[in-house]
This record gives sequence, C-alpha cells and structure tokens, in this order.
Amino acid sequence: MEEVRIKDAYIKLGQALKLAGLVESGVDAKYVIQNEQVKVNGQVETQRGKKLIENDEVCFEGNTFVIRSRG
Repeated sequence: MEEVRIKDAYIKLGQALKLAGLVESGVDAKYVIQNEQVKVNGQVETQRGKKLIENDEVCFEGNTFVIRSRG
C-alpha cells in the first residue's frame, strides 16, 4: 500500500489525491470526489475539504494510500 507523508496534523482530501499523483489538479479532485468515486476509510466521501489525519486510508480507481506523518 502506498503512503502519503504529511508534515502538518492533517491534509485535505483534494490535496492528498494530488500529492498521491492520482489526479492532476484541484478541479480533477473536485470532480471525482463530487461524483462519489473516492472512499475514505471504506466510506464514500463527497467533501473535497475533508481533513485526513494519520492512518486514514483513501481509495480511488483501485488505488489505495494511507496518510502518514513525517514526524
């Protein structure tokens, strides 16, 4: 499973999708999130600004990554 490392206490879902390389822009992230294509911890998430914290798991188009703190 891939890991996305963050330096702060949280990262927003749209930003995490970009950081993981699964979307190219914030507009792309907004589109796939609003169209219920993204799951966070097994549940469909429709809020682009959803705050993800350590150990949250994100799934999109068969790709899964987990949030990890750099600290």
